[in-house]
Amino acid sequence: MEQQNEKSEQAAEGISTNETPKKFDSASFLKTLPHLPGVYRYFDAAGNLLYVGKARDLKKRVSSYFQKTLAPRTAVMVSLIADAQITVVNSEAEALILESNLIKTQDPRFNILFRDDKSYPYLKLSAQEYPRLSYYRGMLDKKNSYFGPYPNANAAKDTMVLLQKIFQLRTCEDSVFKNRSRPCLLYQIGRCSGGCTREISPQDYAHSVQIAKEFLSGDSEKVQNDLRRRMNEYSEKLEFEKAAVMRDHLAAISSVVHQQSMEASPDSNADIIAVVISEGEVCVNLAMVRGGRHLGDKASFPSLNGKTELPSREEILEAFIVQHYSHMEVPPVIIVNLEEKNEAIEAELAALAGRKVTVVRKPQNVRRKWLELAVKNARMAVVRRLVQEGSQKRRIDALVRELDLNIPESDYGDFRVECFDISHTSGEATQASCVVFANNKMDSSQYRRFNIHDVKAGDDYAAMRQVLTRRYQRVANGEAQLPTIVLVDGGRGQVKMACEVFDELGLDKSVIVGVAKGEGRKVGLEELVFPDPDREPLKLGPESAALMLIAQIRDEAHRFAITGMRAKRAKVRNYSRIEDLEGVGPKRRQKLLERFGSLKVLSNASIEDIASVEGISRTIATQIYAQLHEHIS
Repeated sequence: MEQQNEKSEQAAEGISTNETPKKFDSASFLKTLPHLPGVYRYFDAAGNLLYVGKARDLKKRVSSYFQKTLAPRTAVMVSLIADAQITVVNSEAEALILESNLIKTQDPRFNILFRDDKSYPYLKLSAQEYPRLSYYRGMLDKKNSYFGPYPNANAAKDTMVLLQKIFQLRTCEDSVFKNRSRPCLLYQIGRCSGGCTREISPQDYAHSVQIAKEFLSGDSEKVQNDLRRRMNEYSEKLEFEKAAVMRDHLAAISSVVHQQSMEASPDSNADIIAVVISEGEVCVNLAMVRGGRHLGDKASFPSLNGKTELPSREEILEAFIVQHYSHMEVPPVIIVNLEEKNEAIEAELAALAGRKVTVVRKPQNVRRKWLELAVKNARMAVVRRLVQEGSQKRRIDALVRELDLNIPESDYGDFRVECFDISHTSGEATQASCVVFANNKMDSSQYRRFNIHDVKAGDDYAAMRQVLTRRYQRVANGEAQLPTIVLVDGGRGQVKMACEVFDELGLDKSVIVGVAKGEGRKVGLEELVFPDPDREPLKLGPESAALMLIAQIRDEAHRFAITGMRAKRAKVRNYSRIEDLEGVGPKRRQKLLERFGSLKVLSNASIEDIASVEGISRTIATQIYAQLHEHIS
């Protein structure tokens, strides 16, 4: 529950609240509601957020919750309401976006939540004389050209490979492109046209870029006609090798058109959304069609916390639409596997898009194939998930038995493991990683890295002490829950250090388990070490389901630590060497990094190249060149 002064501020901002924690006075609250668009929130007696919803008319929508006849799961939620708040906004679209943001950031108990910690990938063509083709995630600008989004990384990268083969567009960083004296390997194998050394003119390269854009925009017929024309021209000139290359490119394009069931129509941008409910699981499979090309699909499994029964397909689809399209462009056509027309969903899509969106429930021809494929893939994703969950449940069950944990099977949903690993190279760039196993899977959204400070090089014990203290101080302060198991990668020494930290923080050290490497450091011979010095280390054996779970978590912690350590070490080395150069202050250093990108590229640059950087004279460039080559030699 929020404090009184906070509620007063909220009331002044147009947010209504009810102060009675035990019984919610719905009649009084409803009298205060306006006939305006906005977002409403329900809280229980402890101040926990139960539900977030949006409305075109707040008074009408909120009033519907306090009628006599309610669906069972809605009735359960309403019975828990002790407080309510509203936020009035300017439009229905604003309400949809605010609702989506609140659901994602606050995870209300009775909302359907789609978790996705990554933006969707695009292909980017930069605005330069020789545009660069690259894989991109993030905010889009108007300067460059973007194509997508793609449902997953593989779909985007496969398209990149195809474009390299056919159109030979460069993919190298600008710093590399500007400093090459001869073409790279990609030029030698026919994947790049060698713009870096002017093996192709800007005009010819621009033509390749243009037809690549046409292909990505769905105009495959125009691209094929262009390839046929060029093939015939080369044949007439008796340049048969070049004609053969055009023939191969034409065959590749034709294959893609056939495989991706391309559709040539003005509204050839579409999303296909298939909702499948099976075996207690809910899956939403999103397939994307851009420029008539089927780009692949992505399955999502929403969180259904607090649901006493499974929601309907309409409710699931509505939740997905709000959360997905609040930050994604809405295509002109949405194809869904709903039997009945849903005006609420169509209105929400129109509000988010700012235009009419066609919702197709009974598609024909190629669109019907797309929807059938999306439904099939959703069902297959459910089967895979059930198999994985069954396997993980068996592993959890085995680990609970082996460690003599008093946890009933009904509480396995709360089973949580946090695992720590220390990584460094001779003490340089020391980092600790923490990975989390929760909800029967590795939860990457909860992973954390910790930079270790003021610790002697190579002192893993001191590093472990620091990271455990920082991590579990919040638990000691009552701000977080202690996990079921705290895994530390190490034997008696690391376990002893962890116990000292937990004693200092006043925490239960029985949750600590060390993973010590076995004889000969062989996989499968690991030992589990416990805080009790009288308890013998536990050898589970390579066939143990419990050890498989431990190894999965431990290996993920090691991988996460190694990748973070490598990135940090590379950054430290690049920046420290450039910072050591005489005559290079912060502004010049920034200009050098913008121009060359890394110390390695700068080291290969000539004096003339360095002097071409803004703010660096030839004299300073000569000094920088001399220092770099003195260091390298």
